[in-house]
Amino acid sequence: MDDIVKQAMAKWPNVPAVYGWLSLDRRGIWRIKGDTVGSPIIAGFISRNYGHDAQGRWFFQNGPQRVYVALDYTPYVYHIVWNGDAAAPLQIETHTGAPVRGINGAWIDETGVLLLATEHGAGMLDDRNLEQLLPFFSNSAGRALDEESVAAGIENLQTGAAADIGLCYAGKRAALHAIAAAGVAAKFNFTQQPAAAPGEEACN
Repeated sequence: MDDIVKQAMAKWPNVPAVYGWLSLDRRGIWRIKGDTVGSPIIAGFISRNYGHDAQGRWFFQNGPQRVYVALDYTPYVYHIVWNGDAAAPLQIETHTGAPVRGINGAWIDETGVLLLATEHGAGMLDDRNLEQLLPFFSNSAGRALDEESVAAGIENLQTGAAADIGLCYAGKRAALHAIAAAGVAAKFNFTQQPAAAPGEEACN
């Protein structure tokens, strides 16, 4: 969190929170009232001051004022860092630009969205990056899976069958599991559409 934000919070500690103003889409793009935040400076400021409260509501701390974020799906959107070198180690980062050191778990939902749990929290992979991730799937013996095997394994999981498929990252393998999209927020304890509590003073 920026020092100027911390100073503003200390100076004005009781500013009403804002709801229904800021959102995060499935590509990791900030939107204000539905419009894309096009300025890299503003987007960077939001990203640096992004966090969550004890109720699992994610917010942008805008100086002294907490601006709660409506999530199109998950609190983080993960991106593959691509430098054009197919032989380079896989690198993943959050939509806020933080590098991922390790993957603690991996899931696939019924629509084909890949979800990851990392040291930063739960997030979906940007769907544009899924093809780049294919070479990093393997079975439990460590053998790389071809595209057909990955597709078959995912289909098995989505239909409730077992599948020996996992994602390799930073020297470790996370087995892939099935998950229902409707249960993602509860599993990872976050609120997709934050709302003011009864009696809470808020701005809209």
